[in-house]
Amino acid sequence: MNADIGNYRKSYEKGELLLNNVPENPLELFRNWFVEVDTHFDVDETNAMTISTIGLDGYPKSRVVLLKKYTHEGFIFYTNYDSEKGKAILENPNVCLSFFWHSAERQIIIKGKAEKISENLSDGYFESRPRGSQLGAIVSNQSEVVANREELETKLKELETKFEGKEVERPKNWGGFMIRPVELEFWQGRPNRLHDRIRYQLQEDYNWKIERLAP
Repeated sequence: MNADIGNYRKSYEKGELLLNNVPENPLELFRNWFVEVDTHFDVDETNAMTISTIGLDGYPKSRVVLLKKYTHEGFIFYTNYDSEKGKAILENPNVCLSFFWHSAERQIIIKGKAEKISENLSDGYFESRPRGSQLGAIVSNQSEVVANREELETKLKELETKFEGKEVERPKNWGGFMIRPVELEFWQGRPNRLHDRIRYQLQEDYNWKIERLAP
């Protein structure tokens, strides 16, 4: 590969983010940005986010998952609790989420603590999933080594026969995590690399401290 990526250049000119026009609550700003990006920009999966955890081996690891709900309390996604990320979260609930919407020249970085959501909420979401996704959650011992793809496809066919005409119940080791944020940083690209960065930090009285950061 001979391309000199050091010469890649882009000027960011699609918006601004100023202290005098941000809400006191960062969850309100997150909602506003999410809706704007989802409605007005060309993004395939607005809810795609990177979650970073500290693994059982002591190394950080990041991967993309899908946000399925956000509320005034936090951000919810679903996974296999016995997966690598599930085990890492249960061992150390301090995680980081990040959204990067390149077409809007926006990024959000969220630090928070993850916790399992209630079983009835996980049940409700599992019931809403397509049947193939329900069976897939049973087929996959997520993060475990498999011999080949045929092994997974064979198991899926067996489960399709087993559950034909029957309701598929949620596996007990599959469900949701909520990340309750303690810090959110909003990044808006600006010309000359003088990007806007606004950070919210949760205080002991549950109010948010708002500061501008140097780019």
